[in-house]
Amino acid sequence: MNFFKILFSPITAPIRFIQENFKTFIFLGLIYIVVSNQQVDDLHKANLQVIDLTGPIISANKILEQIDQAKTNKHIKGVLFNVNSPGGAVAPSVEIAYAIKELNKLKPVIAYASGIMASGSYYSSIYASKIIANPSSMIGSIGVIMETINGAELLSKIGIKTQVVKMGKYKEIGTPTREWTKDERAELQKVISDTYNMFVSDVQKARSIQKLDRSDFADAHIFTAKEAKKVKLIDEVATLTTAKQELIKLAKVKDPKWLKPNKVDQFMEKLIDGSLNHLFVRLNGLNAY
Repeated sequence: MNFFKILFSPITAPIRFIQENFKTFIFLGLIYIVVSNQQVDDLHKANLQVIDLTGPIISANKILEQIDQAKTNKHIKGVLFNVNSPGGAVAPSVEIAYAIKELNKLKPVIAYASGIMASGSYYSSIYASKIIANPSSMIGSIGVIMETINGAELLSKIGIKTQVVKMGKYKEIGTPTREWTKDERAELQKVISDTYNMFVSDVQKARSIQKLDRSDFADAHIFTAKEAKKVKLIDEVATLTTAKQELIKLAKVKDPKWLKPNKVDQFMEKLIDGSLNHLFVRLNGLNAY
């Protein structure tokens, strides 16, 4: 037995070493990717940046961080805001919209609809210098929704009853354990109406379409890129190449160099966003395979 161990040790020893130190190899590999990526950026100072908004909008933190970086990086002269999102929560959508507005005061921003630019993701894009949409993209869905389940019947069947102690007539508003009262529904409708009016008003101001009737571009209508241009929700129907060329022109960059994203972050983002987008496609009827 010892003879065979000695005989095959030149083969087994390296394999065992790799197995025992696999995590170390992975860590060193990631460090190498990050460092090499930074070295490339140091050698060639980028003057243009892409910020991607993909998948459902749940939090604005990551996008806001990238916007801040673009704002403070003196080498960056313009930003391409690449959007493929069905929208999401109102608050982070508004945060992104106003951050783009502030950035656009300093450097030109082109918003590009690469797939879906709807609801919150359209809100996020309205303050760009220009909005350009892929010919097959879907635009709009300017509306607000709040929904929950009514689980009263299910709870009754399994013998569960809720108990509540509260102060304030509307403190239990939106509960999924029973049907909402007329007053509760009216209270929620006030919130929805106010938010919707804010959304529509901001779109009208940002896109200079105050004279258009709201029913022409809002009311949660979903438009093709061609139709969206007719109601002035976008400026141009074109490809990503055109969007980049337009940004280069607005930024007055003679020798365009695009900021390269961190490869590790990019891999993780694609992994997460790919799963979310796959789920979204599965849950929606209009697909193109």
